Amino acid sequence: MMSRRALLLALSLLSPVFALPAMADDAAKTPTPKTDAAKTTDNFTGEAGLLPVDSVTKHHLNGIAYTAHAGTLTLRGPDGKPTARMFYVAYTKDGAADAKRPVSYFFNGGPGAATAYLNLGAAGPVALTMPTKDATDGTHATLGDNPDSWLPFTDMVFFDAVGTGYSRPLDTAKAGDQFYGVKQDASTFAKAIQLWTAKNSRQASPHYLVGESYGGIRSIQVANALQMEQGILLNGVVMLSPAIEMPLLDTDENPLSAALMIPSLIAAHESPNVTPQSADAAYEWAMGTYLSKVAGKLPSGDEGKAFYAEISRRTGLPEDVVTRQYGVPAIGSHDVMSRDGKLHGLYDYTQTIADPSADGLDESPDPTLFGFGRAYGNAFSGYAANDLGFQTPLTYDLLSFKVNSSWKWSEGGPAPVHQIPVLNRLLALDPGLRVFVANGYYDLACPFGTARWMKDHLTVGADRVSLHLYQGGHMLYTRPASRHALSLDVASWMQQDALQH
Repeated sequence: MMSRRALLLALSLLSPVFALPAMADDAAKTPTPKTDAAKTTDNFTGEAGLLPVDSVTKHHLNGIAYTAHAGTLTLRGPDGKPTARMFYVAYTKDGAADAKRPVSYFFNGGPGAATAYLNLGAAGPVALTMPTKDATDGTHATLGDNPDSWLPFTDMVFFDAVGTGYSRPLDTAKAGDQFYGVKQDASTFAKAIQLWTAKNSRQASPHYLVGESYGGIRSIQVANALQMEQGILLNGVVMLSPAIEMPLLDTDENPLSAALMIPSLIAAHESPNVTPQSADAAYEWAMGTYLSKVAGKLPSGDEGKAFYAEISRRTGLPEDVVTRQYGVPAIGSHDVMSRDGKLHGLYDYTQTIADPSADGLDESPDPTLFGFGRAYGNAFSGYAANDLGFQTPLTYDLLSFKVNSSWKWSEGGPAPVHQIPVLNRLLALDPGLRVFVANGYYDLACPFGTARWMKDHLTVGADRVSLHLYQGGHMLYTRPASRHALSLDVASWMQQDALQH
């Protein structure tokens, strides 16, 4: 069985086979690309040499005229020599007052995930929508105008991390040391943001970061690198289904992690009738009664039987499974993920598919990781080529196992760096910084309980951190109603920032 941590933050893998349907309106028409007049004198070789010059195209979305810029930024080392070409797509509203117009910088997680998920899933002007009849059917997903795009209230820049998407290092042998680590990655994104901001004269604009999954850790680290290395202070950070403290995501040997995961199982059992109030009650029970029992001497006899029966009643897990696992559900185990021939998803426990390994003898694939989530890769490559005019023979690397397996979590060893002290420092040094955290009720990969625990343990600025819960799982925006609610909430949150300043 693949370990939970191995599954944890990798969102959809490799490039799927996916046919792009034609869209009906102006945004779907293939525009004539205008190449960027600025040309580089650098001689790129290898895969980096297969990336074309930038493409600039014009579009409309619900009456909004906007420009899409698909291209690359050249990153350089201390000697001034190129080290990577970083791919990005920027959407800017035509005719807007740039100095007052917010700009949001997006990245996904993994580590090793490209940003097609947030671009085509949540905020971009074009969205990939799963069928209403079966949300796990990526084959029949469709591309079309995104009615919930963030374009009405912010310009957007979507970056692919080096080694993912179309972003390529110049020297693959050195890429691990240069880019594949928490600190190196943060400095890389901070520099890319500075380059784009300077190139487009957006220094005076309100600046926001938007990160998903490992993008939670990345957003904290990038915010710190922007402040300390680039002199850029942020107005806000948006975290979607964030990983913040990695040890809290491993339930195997950590009773606290188990307690933070239990509310998501309870919410999934209550679906679709879960409410913020019932989620609060689940959290309080998990951090009180549940944690005190699993963290101490395991109950036995009648007390143990009653405790395991209560867990079963609250989560819907079979009582014999709960008893065998001593009250700590082994997330990822076949006993927890499969029932009655149906396989439940790690990323959304309410989503099920037919279990191809119902006998439990083979590893069961996650529905999001190995199923419909793969649709984003080829969908994006087609969109980039046909609508944005960015054509390359390179494969769009939706999730790079090479990047993920090479990742350096800290300079001193394999242990992940702690993020709460960094976030405390950011909130203390920048009293204008605000944080918006969005979680899906049914996400077992990055449970909503971990975000609440993070806020409860901030010593500075907790009142500037807002938590928001939505129907859905890790990729909550795959549900149209949740995508709509998320867009409204972020718009309101940014508007509050503008009014306060």
